[in-house]
Amino acid sequence: METLKVGIREFRSDLAEYIASSTPVAITRHGQTVGYFIPTQGQMEADVAALKKASQTLDQLMVAHGIEVEAVVSDFKAQRRKAITVPASKSKAKAA
Repeated sequence: METLKVGIREFRSDLAEYIASSTPVAITRHGQTVGYFIPTQGQMEADVAALKKASQTLDQLMVAHGIEVEAVVSDFKAQRRKAITVPASKSKAKAA
């Protein structure tokens, strides 16, 4: 596999692209190699597999307990609205 050589400033500014790539990068400073970046893709696949398994388990639990997705979403939205409005009212009370 070919290694790409880039300056440290370029590497820093384009870091997201290098992370998404599968190509190793030799990082240089004043023409001298100071380090290597070797992206790993395997961890993301394991994370996705774990999330899918958790999703299946959650679906099974919801069916077993008779819980509907719409009810969970509704409760979540209500709690979120409550959490958003409470800090705003507390900050107004402190200002007074």
